[in-house]
Amino acid sequence: MRFVSVKNAKKMKQLCRYLRVCSSFLCLLLALSGCSQDGGDSPAEVPANLTRPLEEALVERVKGKWRAMEVQDYGAVYEYTTPNYRRVFSKSMYLNKFGYDVHWELTGVDVLYYDARAAVASVAVRVMSESTKQTTLASNIGPMADTVHEKWDYIDGEWWNSVK
Repeated sequence: MRFVSVKNAKKMKQLCRYLRVCSSFLCLLLALSGCSQDGGDSPAEVPANLTRPLEEALVERVKGKWRAMEVQDYGAVYEYTTPNYRRVFSKSMYLNKFGYDVHWELTGVDVLYYDARAAVASVAVRVMSESTKQTTLASNIGPMADTVHEKWDYIDGEWWNSVK
């Protein structure tokens, strides 16, 4: 068994304190750099209201995401998530959220609300879902209508799905 001298213990304590300060500073720098790249739109860049072209672009993005859901291309669905989300969560982490036991069919998209201060749109996505796994009780029910409520952020001129 090896004992640490008092002198070495003081040096270790100083080193630990130094590392804590450095790591805190690094976290602060990373947080600030992330804010300036995304979601840092100046008020002039955030649309004051949802114009018809902006709404059409939003609906097309929502439909694109759900077309990918229909064919279970969850890698493509990941590409619709916000840039900040993709910086934090890898594609492989995102793909672990999904199973292949449900078939989705998009039946409609309704834009419910647009918050200009936050540049966020609330969307209701109407879908039919059906279990594809024949061994589950849900497969006996057949297709079911559902409405999925989503938030979409307007960042740097593009709509991005805000994942919970």
